[in-house]
Amino acid sequence: HLEEDAGKSLHEMHGLSGIDLNRAGTALLEIVSEPELLGAKEAAAYARALHALVVWIGICDGNMQEGSFRCDANVSVRMPGKPLGTRCEIKNLNSFRFMERAIEFEARRQIGILEEGGRIEQETRLYDAERDETRSMRTKEDAQDYRYFPDPDLLPLVVTEAQIEKLRATLPELPEARRERFVRDYALPAYDARVLTASRAAADYFEALVKASGAAPKLCANWLTGELAAALNREERAIEDSRISPDDLGWIVKQVAAGELTGKMAKRVFDVTWERGEAPQSVVEKEGLKPISDAAAIERLVDEVLAANAKQVEDYRAGKQKAFNSLVGQVMKASKGKAHPAQVSELLRRKLGR
Repeated sequence: HLEEDAGKSLHEMHGLSGIDLNRAGTALLEIVSEPELLGAKEAAAYARALHALVVWIGICDGNMQEGSFRCDANVSVRMPGKPLGTRCEIKNLNSFRFMERAIEFEARRQIGILEEGGRIEQETRLYDAERDETRSMRTKEDAQDYRYFPDPDLLPLVVTEAQIEKLRATLPELPEARRERFVRDYALPAYDARVLTASRAAADYFEALVKASGAAPKLCANWLTGELAAALNREERAIEDSRISPDDLGWIVKQVAAGELTGKMAKRVFDVTWERGEAPQSVVEKEGLKPISDAAAIERLVDEVLAANAKQVEDYRAGKQKAFNSLVGQVMKASKGKAHPAQVSELLRRKLGR
């Protein structure tokens, strides 16, 4: 249901109470779940999913520290097969971690009281994160304690099915539907689809990247969740503020798919494009980042590495795979990252007779 934030009471000053009206009049959407969540982890998972949904459709920025998204948890315990017990409400939980810890503590508190033969008082409680405990805020019994009464200045708002359908038609594709489409249409693993739809901005970036590169969706997903995610995390940037556009990253991925850039070279192009804001095409040109396409030149490098590493050759022929990987690495180093690893591996295996 829709409400207006009425402000809040503050009891942080010794012997004094204050009233904070900074948010008074702010529109407030309250979503009340049925009493069917069976534990702290399930409640936190539900809250996370709801948070992701309201951010996805653009009705909330989701900032929990500033109070844009808050959770109240009603907690009651019962013996198996028995009806729900008396509930206590924990107010204004502003992180999912605190929510989980508060519910776990409150459940333990209530169980302890009942096991000692006591009874649970219906009340509102606050969670103290420093002490990891809940404490009583106020007692309440029934709805009349809130002194609800109709506002004569507000006429009843009748919402028709036609209006609901019209609004439903304007909704964007929702996270679960998009995840399913990514698996179905792009042949992505479920894990990748889940990561890419963690935010609407990430999902949009991925689809723009696939379109710009024309490359395999899995390769695009690897670059987005690998190099791009690492760069964003280093600078604590949201993907909306990425220093590299889907078009520029798409060009890099396209060159990798076509064999025009090795993985190492592509990462260098990415890093320079990110740091300097240059077009990736310009970076390739300036730094001479072209792979060695001359098979004879690569073969010469392979022969030189084999001649200089007789011990590793012997180890590989004895069945030690690490020795082969080391030989590949040395050829790549000799080529300054310009040889294709697959071509190097093929040449080495041919020459080593395995």
